[in-house]
Amino acid sequence: MEAVGQITAAPPAGRKRWQNIEFKWLIIGVSVLVVAYLALMPLGFLLWQSFFTPQTFAKAAEFTFDNYITAYSSVETLKLFFNSVTFAIGTSLFAFVVGTALAWMNERTNTPLKSLFFALSIIPLIIPGILFTVAWILLASSKIGIVNLMLQHWFNTDYVFVNIYSMWGMIWVDGLHYSSMAFLIMTAAFRSMDPSLEESAMMSGASVPQIAWHITLKLTWPAIFATILILFVRSIESFEVPALLGLPVGIQVFTSSIYEAIHQYPSQIGLASSYAVTLLLITTVGIYFQSKLSSQGSKYSTVTGKGFRPRAMDLGKWKYLTASIFVLYFALIVILPFLVLVWSSLQKFYSVPSMAALRNLSFDAYKFIWNYPTLISAVGNSLWLAVGTATVVMLLTSVICWIVVKTKLPGRWILDNLASLPMVFPGLVLGLAIMIFYLNVNIGVYGTMWIMFIAYVTRFMPYGLRYNTTSMLQIHKELEESAAMSGASWSTTFWRIILPLLKPGMLAGWIYILIVSIRELSTSILLYSPDTEVVSVQIWELWENGQYVELSALGVMFILALFVLVMLAQFIGKKFGVKEE
Repeated sequence: MEAVGQITAAPPAGRKRWQNIEFKWLIIGVSVLVVAYLALMPLGFLLWQSFFTPQTFAKAAEFTFDNYITAYSSVETLKLFFNSVTFAIGTSLFAFVVGTALAWMNERTNTPLKSLFFALSIIPLIIPGILFTVAWILLASSKIGIVNLMLQHWFNTDYVFVNIYSMWGMIWVDGLHYSSMAFLIMTAAFRSMDPSLEESAMMSGASVPQIAWHITLKLTWPAIFATILILFVRSIESFEVPALLGLPVGIQVFTSSIYEAIHQYPSQIGLASSYAVTLLLITTVGIYFQSKLSSQGSKYSTVTGKGFRPRAMDLGKWKYLTASIFVLYFALIVILPFLVLVWSSLQKFYSVPSMAALRNLSFDAYKFIWNYPTLISAVGNSLWLAVGTATVVMLLTSVICWIVVKTKLPGRWILDNLASLPMVFPGLVLGLAIMIFYLNVNIGVYGTMWIMFIAYVTRFMPYGLRYNTTSMLQIHKELEESAAMSGASWSTTFWRIILPLLKPGMLAGWIYILIVSIRELSTSILLYSPDTEVVSVQIWELWENGQYVELSALGVMFILALFVLVMLAQFIGKKFGVKEE
């Protein structure tokens, strides 16, 4: 109410009042139009392109089913669908099992140092997918992989112990990378569950495995299913792992097929669009069931207040085993990938660790990257896109959330669904849809930073909406009513009261969108031009050029910069009142 007390302006009259009303509806109207444009434009033109032949100088575009016939009349398409679903299911289940086991050990047992491991759990999220994949290629490739060469030396054999270029290798790398997400989601689920039922079972003589299987997992069933669905959608839209590990050995999924269709000569945009429509349908079904489950989650509620204190299960001597599992996991997901990138970056040309290679350490790769002609512009582009996207998304969604939560305008649920629609778009599909639109509607943004900015804002708008909605629900209507009675205009109320009260959620969302924007590759890969490269695209190009040591040097610098950025963001968040939910 302090903010309200500072507003002492007299009620406007006559022309001034109508100006304020018009300004309010102008802001609301513009925001609605922007959301509708961003959400519907890619979908409409993606569907349009999938049913038309490309326009040329010789003839106009023609309606046709040839794209779908070409895409789905071949036996190869069944294989493509099977590969995509197998990869997504395998990755999501593997990530879920690993993440849930770690979350259970962290929240429900007396594993030593578990608080430290929870604090470190954010680090895997910092490593971009392309760098994590490249690191595991250097670790587990059949020819140069350190793990294979070490095992072959130990057992004196040429047998390939780990084949990273396989479906199982793809599932291992992507599942391991997404396991940290599963860990954080399931940790939150375990924390919100009443542990008294587990304690009762323990007092009745049930063993730890029995309690975990029959009580803990069953009570967290909604969170389990939702987590698997989230991981499935993330896996089905994954691009880096299928492109780097699948394409070299002919294992194609929808995302890699879309990329190949665009980059072959001549480009098969219609074929890529038909693949994209199927991928879009799969992600839509997954997100629909996820939202449906979230709305029914109260059926499994066991917590009615905050008057419970979890008691850790005593694992006895087994607690040292669980601590060892945490150490092994952290080594596999952070230490080994980062160290192999550091090692590779210090070589003149990539070679496996040995005493001979140790004598050839060099900083030439870092000098090369530091003097790379487009590095400064790529860093600037990445920062410009990340900061601009995070700022626009959080401001735009704050207005949308106010309309949805605080007004009774008819059809506001449609606006909520429109703002959430881009969530069903895989990054590569969204990039393709936006590319198609601005190829056909020439307004001067194709090939510029603006097309990538539009794509980023569209892609991350649903995430900003979720952060702002959570905070908006906590703001009581009385604050706005008091401000209106004091003579404050809508713009004054929104700027002086609503936005300050939204600050924790807005800042948390701004930090998250900043980080994911600066790592983004799948959306950028189809939209960048030589003048609009970002850091993730430069890493991709170095890989395609076979410049592995230079890529590693850039990767190390990129990871360290992201880590510093996250630490700085967390410091700012704590200073300005962002609290963990």
